[in-house]
Amino acid sequence: MHVFHKLTLFSVCIFFACACQPKPPAKTKDVSVEKKQTKESEKNEPAEASGRLDDGTVSKKINKKALNLTLEEKVGQMIMMGINDRKLLEEKDVLKEEISSGKAGGIIYFEKNINATYSKEMLKKMSIDLQALAKVPLFISIDEEGGKVHRLKEKYGMIKMPSAAYLGTLNNLDSTIFYNRQLAALMADVGINLNFAPDVDLALNADNPVIAKVGRSYGADPALVAAHAKACIKAHHEYGVKTVIKHFPGHGSSATDSHYGITDITKQWQFMELIPYKEVIHSGSCDAVMTAHIINCRLDTTCLPATLSKVVMTDILRGVLGFDGVIFSDDMQMHAISKNYGLENAIKLSILAGVDVLVFGNNVTQSYRTTATEVHAILMKLVRSGEISEARVNESFQRIMELKGKKFE
Repeated sequence: MHVFHKLTLFSVCIFFACACQPKPPAKTKDVSVEKKQTKESEKNEPAEASGRLDDGTVSKKINKKALNLTLEEKVGQMIMMGINDRKLLEEKDVLKEEISSGKAGGIIYFEKNINATYSKEMLKKMSIDLQALAKVPLFISIDEEGGKVHRLKEKYGMIKMPSAAYLGTLNNLDSTIFYNRQLAALMADVGINLNFAPDVDLALNADNPVIAKVGRSYGADPALVAAHAKACIKAHHEYGVKTVIKHFPGHGSSATDSHYGITDITKQWQFMELIPYKEVIHSGSCDAVMTAHIINCRLDTTCLPATLSKVVMTDILRGVLGFDGVIFSDDMQMHAISKNYGLENAIKLSILAGVDVLVFGNNVTQSYRTTATEVHAILMKLVRSGEISEARVNESFQRIMELKGKKFE
């Protein structure tokens, strides 16, 4: 490891040791009891594959030994795809074959996938139809923060969901729980089991075009942000919906938007941006983390975006902060990545950095869209060539299966 990297990691460790002494883990019954019960049940429980209820929801614990997946299927679990403009599955839809053959382990909905009429019913049907195709239950996800990032809108007969900025300014945890309970109940009802929220970025730059200016942050105070994030997660867990905190290692101080190009936060990024991650991870309530496509040469002198940086993903997130769960990439088609690193190279670097699930939202023009088949073929090529080891695939597969099988009381 480069000597500067060692000094950076040392600085991060010293910061957490001196500036933010860890608090005792919060007594989150739904997580701590779950872990203990899971260990006990695994000793006595016979190997069995997942079962589904009539509505497509998983009814039994996933047991990866019973599923007997091939290497190709394990690689498929590392892929999450946007489903373009689909609002239903056609009879000869290519997506059906991709799901049934195990080339994708998850999908992500956007507002364009919600039908203007019978919105809730059709979204629920699509979730059921997708799950029915999969050998391993899918992550059916959405990017639903409320405010400007709100897909399940009232105009579709769904709900009102205020922004994180509104809830942070109100600073009433009961209100945060109330609104997120409504949201999680709706998501569970339509078959969504994973939400890319809460956003734990700090509102350190009021002119930040992608965070503060659009109300996506609870605030600039790390303690406040962590408290509301944990309240949001608690509400989701009550309805069995998993959450993903984002955008690691912090997008709140940026001055530009990584959707449109390189975002370098080297000069303005602050160590305090890691505090909400530390608080949520150490509370035991963190299901997963999403990366940021931001460059921070203070953390990684190679100046790779965090998504592609082993220093940021493995040394800091896993090593310093102790997170051993699933890491999702931010959308790999955002221009900070797609316009600068090439598809195959970006896939390779992100997996070697420590990312477990690659997200391709397909929120791009038709010519730039990709398919699960194409991404899967690239990953298999990298595995067969030895550039990505089978052991590395198995690491991600194990984490993914543990998250898919995670239950809450």
